[in-house]
Amino acid sequence: MSLDTLKSAIPDYAKDLKLNLGSVIGNSELPAQQLWGTVLATAIASRSPIVLRELAPEAEANLSPEAYTAAKAAAAVMAMNNVFYRTRHLLSDHEYGTLRAGLRMNVIGNPGVDKVDFELWSFAVSAINGCGLCLDSHEQVLRKAGVDREVVQEAFKIASVIQAVGVTLDAEAVLAG
Repeated sequence: MSLDTLKSAIPDYAKDLKLNLGSVIGNSELPAQQLWGTVLATAIASRSPIVLRELAPEAEANLSPEAYTAAKAAAAVMAMNNVFYRTRHLLSDHEYGTLRAGLRMNVIGNPGVDKVDFELWSFAVSAINGCGLCLDSHEQVLRKAGVDREVVQEAFKIASVIQAVGVTLDAEAVLAG
């Protein structure tokens, strides 16, 4: 189970994805915890069993137990928040934005890892889930913390490639019967 196994499963017509997957993970300038937390959180968010099965062991090997759990927590809480806040934002009746959310999200305040790392992972998951409100919110927190735009872009590059690989491999699995 590995990145190499995942790359070898990508069909020839998606060679760009294979190259991009190797590049965004293998050539990333992110610190290991930011990189592998982003990889794990987005692999979960991709909803692809193949991608998660292949990348989770490498993420676990490259993360502390606390960071591994926090990356999973980022994917979990953002799965909820992205639906809630995206829906509230998309509704024509803006009165919903004035109502109390009433959802627990304590992990955001105390994720067990550096807050910037958790914000980066939450941002990357929000990119996959398409919540503009969450993307803006997390990007602003990251920028206020001094995170460069290049780092933020690195996170959504990883998210985009992992999502595309998941879609492609899941489709191939269905087509193969």
